[in-house]
Amino acid sequence: MAEIKNITTPLTEEVVKDLHAGDFVRITGPVYTARDAAHKRMYEALQRGEKLPFDVQDQVIYYVGPTPAKPGEIVGSAGPTTSGRMDKYTPTMIEQGMKGMIGKGLRNDAVVEACKKHHAVYFIAIGGTAAVISQSIRSETMIAYEDLGPEAIRRYEVVDFPAIVGIDIEGNDVYKIEQAKYDKLK
Repeated sequence: MAEIKNITTPLTEEVVKDLHAGDFVRITGPVYTARDAAHKRMYEALQRGEKLPFDVQDQVIYYVGPTPAKPGEIVGSAGPTTSGRMDKYTPTMIEQGMKGMIGKGLRNDAVVEACKKHHAVYFIAIGGTAAVISQSIRSETMIAYEDLGPEAIRRYEVVDFPAIVGIDIEGNDVYKIEQAKYDKLK
């Protein structure tokens, strides 16, 4: 079993430079949630010269739309959504200082280049593990866009949130690395 790196948010330059595509991590600290609709609103606000509803500097955004919590729970199912739907907004968010994002699936070349240029990382949360991920969420606070329901921006306090480094600050992409290994087996 590979070593698991324990990291704390907000992310620092020292932390992200030590993360490499394929590393297993456990994330502890604040993580913000935002999906397609929230990203669109934030992007449009920036285009109008307005401030974002929270300071993204060094923060991590989790692409999730949680289901309603059952009695006694903090959140319901909180599994990752497909990251590619945020690709058109992600370089701008990284330029604003965001250091990390969590989701699932491939990212486009513009996201990879923004990660390299601004030293940001993409974490992969494994789809189908929503129940496990939900257990790492210790609190939830509504931040903005409550009218978006599950797509509203929330602040989660997480402890030992399980993820894999998908793209590191050098632009290494675990999907491409692992695909190349598989191709050699053919």
